[in-house]
Amino acid sequence: MMPQLVTLRVARPDRRTIRVWVPVLPVVLVLSPILVLAVLGVVVACHLYHVSAVRALGAGWRFVSALPGTRFDVEDGYMAVLVTIR
Repeated sequence: MMPQLVTLRVARPDRRTIRVWVPVLPVVLVLSPILVLAVLGVVVACHLYHVSAVRALGAGWRFVSALPGTRFDVEDGYMAVLVTIR
């Protein structure tokens, strides 16, 4: 299943916490022309390096499908960033 929502939270001690919710499907639909060009680039690169394009695209889809439930926490000094993929 493709991720549905990406939540970004930036915590700063001197200011309020910023939260941004990004729905994935509308972003993918808007960027779909670039996505088509990226897939064509992957197919050409696979042909040049003698790698099966079907297996490479399948591995990429499995990677994207495994993203829901992933959390990235980054803390640097006083600032913290949390990215949650649902």
